[in-house]
Amino acid sequence: MGVKQKKCKSCHNIFIPTLPLQSVCSISCSLALAAKQRKKKCLQEAREERVTQREALNKVKTRGEHLREAQAAFNAWIRLRDATAPCISCGRPATWKGQWDAGHYRSRGSAPSLRFDPANVHKQCGPCNVHLSGNLISYRIGLIEKIGLAEIQRLEGPQSPLKLTMPEIQELKSKFRAEVRRLKKIAD
Repeated sequence: MGVKQKKCKSCHNIFIPTLPLQSVCSISCSLALAAKQRKKKCLQEAREERVTQREALNKVKTRGEHLREAQAAFNAWIRLRDATAPCISCGRPATWKGQWDAGHYRSRGSAPSLRFDPANVHKQCGPCNVHLSGNLISYRIGLIEKIGLAEIQRLEGPQSPLKLTMPEIQELKSKFRAEVRRLKKIAD
């Protein structure tokens, strides 16, 4: 019975092995393969270390830090969701090169339960959101056209308190970050 030929795992040349478990054709290929495996192992260990560090950092974050991160992800999603829409308040076109914000119709301070409600938050130009304090009269007119009077009455009506647990906040953050990635992928 003849010896079967093998393909070298390093240089990919065909060779006839002299030992039963031989997987490389020469000593130089053996050294190259060992170096490649060491490098791969180091990269894997570094990746695992980064994951461990990220998990440790997440454990020491406060509820407020998680809420801020979730709010930032939500706001980024709003800006991408409404990317082609004009400013909800003044109608400034989407081609405007200034700062775009995720403007809340009812502010987070006055209605914390609506902070993550997509019907309450729309793309708004920086001048309307910051300098005109939301430009609420024009915002309401824009909202009537966009979502209807019944939905506005729901937003303006009484709200039950929003009591999010840490896992719920982290889930919201993950959800909106995934949506941002999805919308960016669609835009590209």
